Amino acid sequence: MFLDKQIGVVVPCFNEEKYINQVIDTMPEFIDYILVVDDKSSDRTVEIVKKYSTEQPDRIILLPHSVNQGVGGAIATGYVWCRDHNVDVAVVMAGDAQMDPADLPALITPVADGSYDYSKGNRLFTGDSWNKIPRIRYLGNSALSLLTKMASGYWRVADSQCGYTAINLRALKKVNWDHMYRRFGQPNDLLVRLNIQNMRVCDIPVTPVYYPGAESGIKPLRMIPWFSIFIFRLFMMRMVQRYIIRDFHPLVFFYAFSAFLLGIIGPILTVRFFVVWFIEQLVPPITTMAIIFIMITGIQFLLFAMWFDMQYNTELS
Repeated sequence: MFLDKQIGVVVPCFNEEKYINQVIDTMPEFIDYILVVDDKSSDRTVEIVKKYSTEQPDRIILLPHSVNQGVGGAIATGYVWCRDHNVDVAVVMAGDAQMDPADLPALITPVADGSYDYSKGNRLFTGDSWNKIPRIRYLGNSALSLLTKMASGYWRVADSQCGYTAINLRALKKVNWDHMYRRFGQPNDLLVRLNIQNMRVCDIPVTPVYYPGAESGIKPLRMIPWFSIFIFRLFMMRMVQRYIIRDFHPLVFFYAFSAFLLGIIGPILTVRFFVVWFIEQLVPPITTMAIIFIMITGIQFLLFAMWFDMQYNTELS
């Protein structure tokens, strides 16, 4: 128990035989349930967890997958268990021991005391994070976080890819976990779904942990092109659900006008400019002025839309 709340820690695992012992052994005593979700590992992960579960059957619970679902699927399985067993706060800690247990109290407190519905770790807050986090991952995470701010509406939340999180029972019961994205991108997808449900989210500084020689299969910079499309889909889902179906806000028109000017009219005039310049070897003044006007107007519409969105979501983060 922590602040008179039951705490469950969801540990998604896929071939984590090297580190799962450390994750379980360093878990604080106030954690009521350790839910190890094995995502169809091919190593000794299940064997190790079963041994622990035999020793502490009421605290350590193994939830095996029959097929690999991805980290998002593993987290969803743990969340559903916590929801169905009325666990007050569900925390996610990866099975690779790269989340410091010393950060748990700070992460859980704002959710347990009712200040927020969801708290997430931010590894970029610490002054030494630039030196601790591999540079490519740091830069990639920063770029993905910027895109996620626009998509989710949580403009004050950063380090969107950090999976060290805590969520309360109210939010667990609001989100449809069958629809949550199952693989890389789960944290971003969840932030959008939480915003649609008007959930309060906060960032908590956490210590970045990286072991020498440990490599991630995720390459943030390489993921940016695919991720941009993924984020755009999430953005459109939030616009429709939040500002059209559940409520109405004129910012959707500002975003739409901006997209029309910058995405359609601007490119058409730009193509015309270069065609005339190439064929007639002259710069068409009217087209040039039109391009400048369209670009300035489109950017203004975009900035106003973003400002309206930030104002509308101020109380949620």
